[in-house]
Amino acid sequence: MDEHAYRVGILGATGAVGQTFIRLLADHPWFSVTSVAASQRSAGKPYREAANWLSGAPIPAPVASLEVQPTEPSALDCDFVFSALDSSVAGGIEQTFAEAGVPVVSNAKNHRMHERVPLLIPEVNPEHLALIDTQGWSADGFIVTNPNCSTTGLICGLRPLMDAFDVEAVQVTMLQALSGAGYPGVPSLDAVGNVIPHIGGEEDKLATEPRKILGTLEGEDIAPADLTLSAQCTRVPVRNGHLACASVRFRGDVDAEAVGDVLRTYEAPAGTETLPSRPDPFVQVLDTPDAPQPQRHVKAGGGMTVSVGRIQDCPVNDVKFVLLSHNTVRGAAGGAILNAELLASEGYLAEAQAEPPTEPTGA
Repeated sequence: MDEHAYRVGILGATGAVGQTFIRLLADHPWFSVTSVAASQRSAGKPYREAANWLSGAPIPAPVASLEVQPTEPSALDCDFVFSALDSSVAGGIEQTFAEAGVPVVSNAKNHRMHERVPLLIPEVNPEHLALIDTQGWSADGFIVTNPNCSTTGLICGLRPLMDAFDVEAVQVTMLQALSGAGYPGVPSLDAVGNVIPHIGGEEDKLATEPRKILGTLEGEDIAPADLTLSAQCTRVPVRNGHLACASVRFRGDVDAEAVGDVLRTYEAPAGTETLPSRPDPFVQVLDTPDAPQPQRHVKAGGGMTVSVGRIQDCPVNDVKFVLLSHNTVRGAAGGAILNAELLASEGYLAEAQAEPPTEPTGA
C-alpha cells in the first residue's frame, strides 16, 4: 500500500489518552496531526500551553504550536478524528461529528455496544467493518470504536483459542495498572502499597464486550458468541500493563500443550499484515516460569504485542494462563490507530484522502 497523507484531528487532545495519540502519531507514515480540540478552557491556546504534557519526551514540534480548537466539526481541518474524549461527553459529540460527515475512530465507551458500530480489533474481527455501511448518520461520517482496555488484551488471547477449539466459559481476574484510571487517577494514599478490588463498570464490560467482538456477522447484525465470562477487576500499584489471570473451560478435551501450540502459531487475518502499527508477533508465548511481568514485557511490539505465559492444565476448568497487555497502547490509543489503518487500507477513508498537509501554522 502506498503512503497516504490523511489529516488527523484529536478530540480530547490535552488529556492522557489524547497525549498518547499525539506521541504515537509523531512519525506515522500515513497520518499527520493537523487539528487538536479540547474544552473551552483550552480553546485558543497553543497546544504546548494548554496541555499538562505527561511524557518524558518533548511534545512533537508540529503539534506543540497548533492552536487548540473547540470540539466542533466546523472548527477542525482534518479528514477524520480520533476521539480521546471522556465518556461523560463523548457520546453526543461523536455522533455530531459523524452526522457532519466526519469519520470518528473512538476510544470512548459510549457507542461500543451500539448494534451498528464495530467494536474492533483488526487481528480479531476485521469483517465487522461491514457494519459501517448500515449506520446512516451521514454519507461519509461513521463511528468505529475499540474495546475497553481490559477486554482488548483478553480477547487477543482468546481469539486464537476460539478459532481452534469450542470455548465454553472464561473466568478471569484482572490486575489493572494505575494508568488505566487516567490522570491524575487514583489518589496516592489509595494506590501505594495497596490493591483496590473494585473498578467501576469494568466487570460489566468484560462480561458483555467479548461476546460482541467474538460474535459472527450475519447480514447486518452480529450474533453474539456463545461464551460465558466471569471477571473480577482490581487496581494494582503498577504504572502500565493489565495482567489477566485466566482459566478457560472448553467443550471437548483440550490441554495446556494444545493451547500453547495454538497461541504460538496463530496468524492474524489476511489484509492486516501491511498495517504500520500491527505487531509481529500478535501474541508472544513466554516459557519462563515468572513471565509475563509488566516491568519486563509490557513494551513488546511497541506496546502492541500481547504476552502470554504460565500456560497450565487447570483442575477447576481446563487450562489456565497469565496474559499481559499494554493498557494505554494496545488497549487505547495504539489500538485505535491500528483501527484507523485498517479503515484506510480497506477504503473506508478513501474519499477523505488528502494531499500531503502543509506545515501547521503556529498560534
